[in-house]
Amino acid sequence: MTSLRRSLTIALAMLAVAPLAQAWGPLGHSVVAELAQRHLSPAAEAEVERLLAPEHTTSLADIASWPDQIQDDPAQAALWKQTRGLHYIDFVHGDCNYVPPRDCKDGRCVVAGLQHYVDVLGDRSQPDAARREALKFVVHFVGDVHQPLHAGSRDDKGGNTYQVQFDGKGSNLHKVWDSGMLKTRGLDVQAYAQTLDAHGPVALPPPIAPFDDPYAQWAEESCSITAGAGFYPASHKIDQAYVDAELPVAELRLREAGRRLAEVLNLTLGH
Repeated sequence: MTSLRRSLTIALAMLAVAPLAQAWGPLGHSVVAELAQRHLSPAAEAEVERLLAPEHTTSLADIASWPDQIQDDPAQAALWKQTRGLHYIDFVHGDCNYVPPRDCKDGRCVVAGLQHYVDVLGDRSQPDAARREALKFVVHFVGDVHQPLHAGSRDDKGGNTYQVQFDGKGSNLHKVWDSGMLKTRGLDVQAYAQTLDAHGPVALPPPIAPFDDPYAQWAEESCSITAGAGFYPASHKIDQAYVDAELPVAELRLREAGRRLAEVLNLTLGH
């Protein structure tokens, strides 16, 4: 393990006990990115701006959904094929305990994908183009791993085959969590991020021993949410009572993702 990776692992584990100085749809990913950007260190902010200069933006929110968008770009077909399996993890045996050979064969899951791109982003010997691409994937994958249905333990393609009625129309549970519930707030990215950020630093779950893989812990947290009572509505109807119960859970995950993404970038792009 490199010194950078070791420092990052230790810091992310300690983050749970120390205060901070499609996945979600575009709205959720952008909110996570905006929350993180509000808490970047000056050094990390400067490096983000430098890396994103060729994109004609300084905003993480502007690039947060790019790893999803490339599936519709013929010029990025090879990259999409290479990375499409890195957006999620299936805990295939019905439990939420991460066993890499079982749950992430050949590194084909969001836990390993996130680690890979964090490593590339932090490697100053890499070309800027490779690090810029890695930044896009890191921002996106931190969001993905906090979306509960990107780390489920059911054989339903992350809720995509669990049909529900929502807002008077047919849908599926994954889509409801990706975007449906968040849109009920009627807020744009900036307003949503401001509303969530106004709560102050989010209290994170305690680290799980042996603290050697924070990204796996984030996936296990998501999986445990999907296993909770009522997460899958027995009636297959998403009513107001469901939204009232689960939207705060979704928003808590957005806040946790934003805080953790800020810390990953501060540690990886700082001095």
